Amino acid sequence: MRNQLLILLSLTLLILCSCEKETEEDLTGVPQLNIKTILTDYEIIWGMDFIPNGDLIFGEKRGKLYRKSNETVTELTGFPEVLSTGQGGLLDIRVHPDYSNNGWVYACYAASNPAGGGLLKLIRFKITSDQVHNIENIFIASGSNTWYGHYGSRIMFDNEKYLYLSVGEGGAGSYGGPNTTNNNAQDRTSAWGKIHRLRDDGSIPADNPVIPGNSGPTSVYTYGHRNPQGLALHPESGEIWASEHGPRGGDEVNIIIRGANYGWPTYSIGVNYDGKTISSGHSATGIEAPIHTWTPSIATSGIAFITSNKFKSWKGNLLVSGLVSQKLLRYAVNGDKLVEEDVLLSNSGRVRNVIQAPDGSIYVSVENPGRIIQIVPE
Repeated sequence: MRNQLLILLSLTLLILCSCEKETEEDLTGVPQLNIKTILTDYEIIWGMDFIPNGDLIFGEKRGKLYRKSNETVTELTGFPEVLSTGQGGLLDIRVHPDYSNNGWVYACYAASNPAGGGLLKLIRFKITSDQVHNIENIFIASGSNTWYGHYGSRIMFDNEKYLYLSVGEGGAGSYGGPNTTNNNAQDRTSAWGKIHRLRDDGSIPADNPVIPGNSGPTSVYTYGHRNPQGLALHPESGEIWASEHGPRGGDEVNIIIRGANYGWPTYSIGVNYDGKTISSGHSATGIEAPIHTWTPSIATSGIAFITSNKFKSWKGNLLVSGLVSQKLLRYAVNGDKLVEEDVLLSNSGRVRNVIQAPDGSIYVSVENPGRIIQIVPE
């Protein structure tokens, strides 16, 4: 009997060791990719996310919301009126991490300001029988975006389920340097040009930073942003990484640090569209420099970390979408450095967003026409 137990124990340990070795081997290779288009002939698809049953919720910039369940796509009615002018429209969509318990879905979009220009709104809502209902307004970027550009905007939840919203500079135009025409990003009383941190109901966390000039915490978590259109949670450190459009050159990836100033419109590695210099660099006392930049601009939008073992040695890599470059880029991450650039998609159209699906595959939204491409590791 004792010998039988020893044999059984030895076999169990052998199986466990083999499984562990197999897992290690799975993470050392390079994945073979199957790339396919899963839907097409839509307008610009800005935001998309999954609910726990595997259905995909996605929106068109013009203000239409859809659910894809298996091969069936259904329009969801009841979404508020959207201002689809310039760079505005129905922007990001994010499902609450506790959706199974509370049913909340979040969306940010441009809306008309009765005084003129556009506002940025963040709402949450529920979906029943292909209809949007229980709509709650939880954040509004007050003031007005009179040039209808640089709204941002991405939504993200951290590991503690706080909500982050990136908001572009808005205002009457974009120009960097001492002759700027828009100082919203440095105006601590303005919601524009900021990354905001909220509770899931829109209330302000008590441990938010006190930004200089304010007497207490506000929704502002960081400031000095030009047009941040990507947010992603680092899978190991829990840090928030953001991508941001520069002017002519100087697109950025930043690690978001509580209370930090990221410099716009005073500092940028890029230059203005008229060729005039903005600053001699991006390093100054009290200014947080980007960890990575692109010149010429790729017009970076959505970003995502790869967290699935199915991608083997690419696990932990960062995916970066490019509008002007029309590329989906992959970078290995070494601490706070992006290294080993690789092109996963090229010349497929303007790449607007990238997310990882629950099954580990990658979903990429591409423009002209609006479509979603799935990247599946074999």
